[in-house]
Amino acid sequence: MADRLTASAAKLLGAALSASGRTLAVAESCTGGLLGGAITSIPGSSLYFSGGVVTYRDSAKIALLGVPPGLIAARGAVSREVALAMAEGVLSLFRADLAIAVTGVAGPGGGSRGKPAGTVWVAVVAPGGVRYAHRFRFPGGREAVRRETVRASLGAAIGVLRSRAPRGEPSPAR
Repeated sequence: MADRLTASAAKLLGAALSASGRTLAVAESCTGGLLGGAITSIPGSSLYFSGGVVTYRDSAKIALLGVPPGLIAARGAVSREVALAMAEGVLSLFRADLAIAVTGVAGPGGGSRGKPAGTVWVAVVAPGGVRYAHRFRFPGGREAVRRETVRASLGAAIGVLRSRAPRGEPSPAR
């Protein structure tokens, strides 16, 4: 069950998707299904939510989303490049109009000097060259990081939808 802020963002995203006739797919790592859960907690979400995958291990990112193993080896699973590749992979897998991907270190362990616990990448992609990725550093424990990642992901998707040109017109490059 999503908290009020998360549910509000999920409702806003759902309304934007419904109004535009677009569909959404998600690829999750550190959130472990919480993003999809927040989206599907909204009645009527089956009209716009195509589906999602939880790709917690690198092998799942490779097998299910087509993330190149060399990309993970070179940049790390928690990187802009991998987040974008995950989003592109889930967009293709579900043939959706918009995709969100999240990858990060929820903590408390697993971090490194360059990527401490709380480091998360959120990517949003859409056909036509729309590609957004942003790194966040969330404070707090594991659940706080996961909760804030879901909120940031929903907000990013809303932002991309609001900035996109109507269907049939060229989309701005991101």
